Amino acid sequence: MAEALKLKDEGIRRGNGNGAGERVASTLGGLGEYPRRLRSFLHDVRVEMKHVNWPSRQDVWSTTIVVTVTVAFFGLYFWITDGVFGRLYIWVNQYFHHH
Repeated sequence: MAEALKLKDEGIRRGNGNGAGERVASTLGGLGEYPRRLRSFLHDVRVEMKHVNWPSRQDVWSTTIVVTVTVAFFGLYFWITDGVFGRLYIWVNQYFHHH
């Protein structure tokens, strides 16, 4: 693999292949291929979406409740922790500032 990249790199430096004209032709050829590639991609998406195992409404509802309760718990926890450490910082700062 490394040798193939090295040979390609040497070919580009010598001017063999991938000249400006070839790059333009390659780009235009790639644009002509775009609709076929897009159709293929969308077909593959449809095929894969048929394999998806969608959760039930009950699963989504229960997971939403668990996430909401967890976020509320940690929000409250960090709010209290921030308040405690904020007051501790003020107390320590005033203690050493006045002494």
